[in-house]
Amino acid sequence: MPKVTQQHMDARREQILDAARRCFLRDGFHSTSMQDLFAEAGLSAGAVYRHFTSKDEMILAIVEENMRDVLDITLAVATNRQGQSMGAVMAELLDVIRVKSAEEDVAGLAVLVWGEAMRNRSLAGKLDDLMGGIRATLVTLVRDQQEQGALPTNVTAEAIASTMFSVLPGYILQVALLDPAVVAEVPDAVRALWPGPAGEH
Repeated sequence: MPKVTQQHMDARREQILDAARRCFLRDGFHSTSMQDLFAEAGLSAGAVYRHFTSKDEMILAIVEENMRDVLDITLAVATNRQGQSMGAVMAELLDVIRVKSAEEDVAGLAVLVWGEAMRNRSLAGKLDDLMGGIRATLVTLVRDQQEQGALPTNVTAEAIASTMFSVLPGYILQVALLDPAVVAEVPDAVRALWPGPAGEH
């Protein structure tokens, strides 16, 4: 038998996750059966189980993929922070969410995941880890901005970062439920709210 390449395995895994996203968005997590997933992916049970042993594993994989770009951006900005205001950082995160939602309905999936996390402890733990990484990076960025005089110092960096972070789920919820035009100017608004030190625009 020919050897299965890693590229082929990765492509098959993505095929399964794409099918899972379509099923979950159409029918919800609980109404989607493994048989539904097999049919949507056009694969046998064995082919799917070779990559994922359960529906919960697929949900976790989708959550990780959806948040990877947000994590990558926050980490990239953290390693090259000079000249970036907090407003610019937040706007960039919102732009990524908007683009990925247009391509893959990331916002809709996020809302489903939040509801599922209320009853699924492993999923809640994964979300806590992912969001904790983003929040920690924001704290580092906020401290830099405080040192530059761009943000107030009479409030902790942790509190400011948590406040800024709370913009993300509100934006995601609106992207999922409302007309895109309603939130079209939100990235510009956060740039204006947190423009950086005086003279840095």
